[in-house]
Amino acid sequence: MTDFVQAASQVMTWCNELGAVSQADYVDRRYLTEQHRQANDLVAHWMQQAGCKTWEDGAANLWGRYESDNENAQRFILGSHLDTVPNGGKYDGMLGVLAPIAVVNYLHSHNIRLPFHIDIVGFGDEEGTRFGSTLLGSRALTGQWQKEWADLADSEGITLSQAMSNFGLSFANIGNSKITNPSGLLGYLEIHIEQGPVLEDKNLPVGIVTAINGARRFWFDIEGFAGHAGTVPMGLRQDALAASAEMILAVESIAAEFGVVATVGAIENRPNGVNVISGKTRFSLDIRSEDDRLRDRAFDAILAKLESIAEHRNTGLTYTQTHSANAVSCAPELQAMLTQAINNADFTPYSLSSGAGHDAMAIADICDVAMMFVRCYKGISHHPAESIKTHDVEASLIVLHQFLLLLSEQYSTTK
Repeated sequence: MTDFVQAASQVMTWCNELGAVSQADYVDRRYLTEQHRQANDLVAHWMQQAGCKTWEDGAANLWGRYESDNENAQRFILGSHLDTVPNGGKYDGMLGVLAPIAVVNYLHSHNIRLPFHIDIVGFGDEEGTRFGSTLLGSRALTGQWQKEWADLADSEGITLSQAMSNFGLSFANIGNSKITNPSGLLGYLEIHIEQGPVLEDKNLPVGIVTAINGARRFWFDIEGFAGHAGTVPMGLRQDALAASAEMILAVESIAAEFGVVATVGAIENRPNGVNVISGKTRFSLDIRSEDDRLRDRAFDAILAKLESIAEHRNTGLTYTQTHSANAVSCAPELQAMLTQAINNADFTPYSLSSGAGHDAMAIADICDVAMMFVRCYKGISHHPAESIKTHDVEASLIVLHQFLLLLSEQYSTTK
């Protein structure tokens, strides 16, 4: 459809313009900064051009509403986040805000109103880059903010409370951002680049997300005994690094056995000398699955194996959990509607889980959620090489349009 070819090109132009709003030479846009304000103002302008009423909530999330003719109608939320990681890409998060604006602009230019309100949201913070706590924007909608977050500080010592005040907001009033009438929500759909290689491998432009994997993170500390590399016989060593190496390989094999993903991404070694046997190592573990019980069983198996290795190598082993998030399942009804929309658009439906976290995880506390992935080059994300193709954006716009038509049909039938 010619309209969506042009709309996809417009989305790519918007992504480039928004990607240039950065506090560094590379893409870097953080919560409650001057660049956050610039991004909100720019995207609000595009929302208004598409016929939306715009506002900011108490957490600095940007909203645009394409109103139904029925002011008492329910609302369906489309959106994602506008913040980035340092040295990030131009599409992570941003695509999920800009693509809905393009589809709403299509509806507006054709004088089409839906029987429900479309609310587009650009969350101010998903990445957690500035204050270290993720999903701040979407958690504000669900009433999940914690009082102690007021004292979270960035690298310059500015607290979250101070940053909000500098932005013209009040931490004390964050409760006003909470959606107090979840029954007024039809659901939430987030469009996002896949951040993985599956769709590219399948040669498909879009995919349907079944669930967002639950994740647990740990630090493991291995206590050995440092010694001289030339004087301690191999059979008498308590080499913490060698023990860790065996443990890391065990993590990989057990994860594959259970069908989960587990990653050791960081490792520290002491004393870290070329002629010194390692006395202490520390490594991280990130383990994820769309099935929390399977993930936890896999972790138990990993822990048992690591304890066995430590005992065999005569090293100490302790661990600390630093993060835990349950998996979130996407609503079957919305998945089915996405499947039908993809069929209607003459593409092939394909379902996959999300290994990364998204705002949909928080929004699932108050309504049904769904996600649609868009193919990205080699699955690269959180990196300047992040890349998508215009014709894949076009596919996502066509599917979103079809999805909204199906949702309208269902809404009109049930009301």
